[in-house]
Amino acid sequence: MIFYRIYQIFIMLPLMLVATTLTALTVIVGSFIGAGKWAGYYPPAVWSRLMCWLAWVRVTVRGRENISPSTSYVFVANHQGAYDIFTIYGWLGHNFRWMMKKELRKIPLVGYACEKARQVYVDNSTPARLRKTMNAAEALLAGGMSVVVFPEGARTWDGHMRRFKRGAYTLAVEFNLPVVPLTIDGAFAVMPRFKKFPRPGHITLTIHPPIHPSADGHDTAALMETTRAAIASALPTEKA
Repeated sequence: MIFYRIYQIFIMLPLMLVATTLTALTVIVGSFIGAGKWAGYYPPAVWSRLMCWLAWVRVTVRGRENISPSTSYVFVANHQGAYDIFTIYGWLGHNFRWMMKKELRKIPLVGYACEKARQVYVDNSTPARLRKTMNAAEALLAGGMSVVVFPEGARTWDGHMRRFKRGAYTLAVEFNLPVVPLTIDGAFAVMPRFKKFPRPGHITLTIHPPIHPSADGHDTAALMETTRAAIASALPTEKA
C-alpha cells in the first residue's frame, strides 16, 4: 500500500491536476468560440476516463442499449462518492449537462468552466434563486439537451441511498421527458465523501429503461418512488 500512496502523491495527483487544468481551459475556449455543446461534454468525458485510469479504477456499463443518443432525458442517479461524476461523464455515452451544487462554482477554473458550459448550479437558498435554477434547467431541456441529477442532493455517508428530492422529477413531468434511472455501485468503496484519496476498485454503471411520466401515468411522487426502486434493484441489499 505504501507504494500505491507514493504513486498517488508523486505521479497520479500531478497528472490529475494537469489534466483537469487542460480540460477546463478546453471547455472555456470551446464555449467562447461557439462549440459549447461539444466542449461541455466530450473533453470532460475523456478527462473522466483518464481520472479513473490514473486511480486504477475499472468501470463496467450495463444497459446502454436502453437509451438513444437522439433523445432528451432526465437522468437520475444514486450518489455514492466522488467517482460517480467520472463514471457518468466517462461511460454514459450521452451528451448532457449536470444539475450541481452551487458550492462547486467556487472551485478555481473548474467552476468557471462549468458555468461557461451551461452546467446548472442549484441554488435553493431563496424561492427566487430556486426559480432561476429551474429556469436554467428548463432552457436546457427545451433546447434538446439532457440533464443528470443526483436526487439525493449529496453523497451518502454510509453507502445507503438518502431520501430523494423532487426537483428533477418536477422538470420531467413539466416537459413530459423520459426519466432514466442510473445505478452506480462500487464508487463508495473507491472514494466515499470522508476520504481524501481514491482506492483501486471496480464501479458498475447500470442504465435502466426510461420511464415516461405521462404514458405510464406517473405523477411526481410516483416517479420518485418508481425510479428509486429501479436504482435500488441493481444494488446489493445492504446498500439500497
